[in-house]
Amino acid sequence: MESIVFKRTILVIALGLFSTAAFAKAVPYQIDSNHTQINFTYSHFGFSDITDRFNQVTGEFILDSADLGKSSISVTIPIDSISTGVPKLDEHLKSADFFDAAKFPTATFKSTKVQTAGDNKLKVSGDLTIHGVTKPVVLDVTVNKIGMHPMAKVAAAGFDASVTLLRSDFGVGNYAPGVSDQVKLQITMEARQSQP
Repeated sequence: MESIVFKRTILVIALGLFSTAAFAKAVPYQIDSNHTQINFTYSHFGFSDITDRFNQVTGEFILDSADLGKSSISVTIPIDSISTGVPKLDEHLKSADFFDAAKFPTATFKSTKVQTAGDNKLKVSGDLTIHGVTKPVVLDVTVNKIGMHPMAKVAAAGFDASVTLLRSDFGVGNYAPGVSDQVKLQITMEARQSQP
């Protein structure tokens, strides 16, 4: 009887160590595009603050939950996935007046540094490329949750991030200042640990 109890205890400890190890090293996660949104907000001649979005995002995300500073992310956003709710405006934003999606079909972000900035807060520095122009930016990130996903039964992580940009820095500053040069980018992202 003692032998059985001992073996069960060892098994529980081993499983606990395995579970801890799974969360304690840098591992790849898959971005859940169904629960990830990239929104951008700008002023329209001072009359309204319009929020549009990109409906698609893909990329590589490496998460080290024991040391978030060792994490990294690289994402690609198809410009053609822009959605304003107004088809004519979608086409205008994709045109050479703005993003010129035919010539520059994607926007990308690749992190270069991740720093802790308080409880559940991060500063994620990286290179943002829009319209063929690459600029360094720093995202203010909130760690929403890291843990087991209750439905998928795999490790999952969720974050909110924001940064304010100038359109003119990326060569898409037409109609400023009427349409504000300043744009606030807001991101909410969910990701799940890649399965072997």
